[in-house]
Amino acid sequence: MAGGDDEPVTRLEPVFRSLAPEGGYAHVGASGAGHFVKMVHNGIEYGLMQAYGEGFEVMHASEFELDLHEIAGIWRNGSVVRSWLLDLLHTAFEQDGSELEKIEGYVEDSGEGRWTVFEAINESVPAPAISAALYARFASRQDESFSAKVAAALRNQFGGHAVKPAGS
Repeated sequence: MAGGDDEPVTRLEPVFRSLAPEGGYAHVGASGAGHFVKMVHNGIEYGLMQAYGEGFEVMHASEFELDLHEIAGIWRNGSVVRSWLLDLLHTAFEQDGSELEKIEGYVEDSGEGRWTVFEAINESVPAPAISAALYARFASRQDESFSAKVAAALRNQFGGHAVKPAGS
């Protein structure tokens, strides 16, 4: 996702393509467009992580003794909710335990979700899932929740973002 005038973007395109996964690069428009598209991407990511967190919390709180690590594993294969984030959640359960007991459910935000919500407001575009996900991150800093643990584990898995160790 790059933005800018054609000449410099074309000149630097080999660098951009070498840094991006296959099929993961495009010149998306004028200067600032690449950053804007990445910001919206990250806002969507907030919503996806929140949905996984909430779903896994519902299962975690249920009367059933569910193996959430196993469920994350099987959903990765042929399920409509399969994704790289689910692969990362499966890995997080392997590393941090089936209760994610090694980490606190404290989820930072790096600003892209806020910016996405601000833009949605500025453009009069309803964005309830992204807004709710941003607010859930704020809530994670107040009370412990399994949903927040899932989001923290996922941020650590895909971006190496630090997690707050349990009990700290």
